[in-house]
Amino acid sequence: MMTSASFSNSKYAIVGGGLIGRLLALALAKGGAQVDLFDKGGSDGAHAAARIAAAMLAPLAESAITEDSVVRMGLYSLPRWKELIASLTAPVYFQQEGTLILWHRQDASDAERFAAHLEKNCRSNPNLSAPQKLNSEALRELEPGVTDRFNQGLYLPNEGQLDNRQLLDALAVELKLQKVNCHWHTEIDPSELRKQTTYKAVIDCRGTGAKESWSSGESPNSLRGVRGEVIRLYAPEVKLHRPTRLIHPRYPIYIAPKENDVYVVGATEIESDDLSEMSVRSAMELLSAVYTVHSGFAEARILEMATQCRPTLKNNLPEIRSQKDTGLADLILINGLYRHGFMISPAVMDCALELLEFGTSKTALELGMSLTQDNNRVEVVCA
Repeated sequence: MMTSASFSNSKYAIVGGGLIGRLLALALAKGGAQVDLFDKGGSDGAHAAARIAAAMLAPLAESAITEDSVVRMGLYSLPRWKELIASLTAPVYFQQEGTLILWHRQDASDAERFAAHLEKNCRSNPNLSAPQKLNSEALRELEPGVTDRFNQGLYLPNEGQLDNRQLLDALAVELKLQKVNCHWHTEIDPSELRKQTTYKAVIDCRGTGAKESWSSGESPNSLRGVRGEVIRLYAPEVKLHRPTRLIHPRYPIYIAPKENDVYVVGATEIESDDLSEMSVRSAMELLSAVYTVHSGFAEARILEMATQCRPTLKNNLPEIRSQKDTGLADLILINGLYRHGFMISPAVMDCALELLEFGTSKTALELGMSLTQDNNRVEVVCA
């Protein structure tokens, strides 16, 4: 890990003030650097994919659909989130009470396959906590609000969640306290900033806004958006204590309880850059599904229906690229966090900080990421 003075007397530019951009700007400023942060939107992050998220920290649950290196990044990031949140001035809701998996009788065979997959992953990664099968009595003790409709479930210990919007706001406050020069509502090309030799490095964290930087002759469309749709509900009659996932024939639906009886509900993944409003089909499927979990959702109030596109590379895995060119500031490209942004951001941040300081990343290698160096370029990719 970097020391408090690792980046003293250095100046950095960060383009993109979403989740990873804010985390990096804060870490560099605390390390003694002068930081300029540029973002086309405002400090509220209303345009960012990070604002439209459930912010679940669930490496075991996600192991069913992603690579082992991403799972290891998630495991690494859980304790780092505790440290990062504890260092902030403004409070951020954080919980680590595990994940509950539920299913209806007609989906029992899918649930069995899902449980077997998780158990297999736990055998290959001993750092994962094994899922626990719940009978009706154990389910009642863990989550009594669902026992009128379910008599069994699966509990994934140690998984967590945080409040994404509180975090974005808290990071904005901290950036100001750390005297980061935040240029909100400013759209700028990183290649232009590289010409300013006062910067030691320019870091591109623009997500889907960085498509041109990730295109090449071989892969002109390597960076794409994957549309996600979420509904925020106010449901005082529902008392769920932890993120709950419902095994569904088309996709697993999640219900993430936040403070003050607010629930974030989502699931959809659509291969599209479309940012238009939520479809009727998605709204009906999400709302009908949550009602089957708890009858109290029938009287819930819809606070928001929102859509956003998650930045995704061709292999659905994150990547960091470092580039050095004579006469220009170094360039760091970070992208492809896909649906795992909150789960893996601390790991991505630490790898990027090591690249900036040392030109390589010990953490990336320990997490099973591949690191290749070719002349003045370094690439860190989940294997």
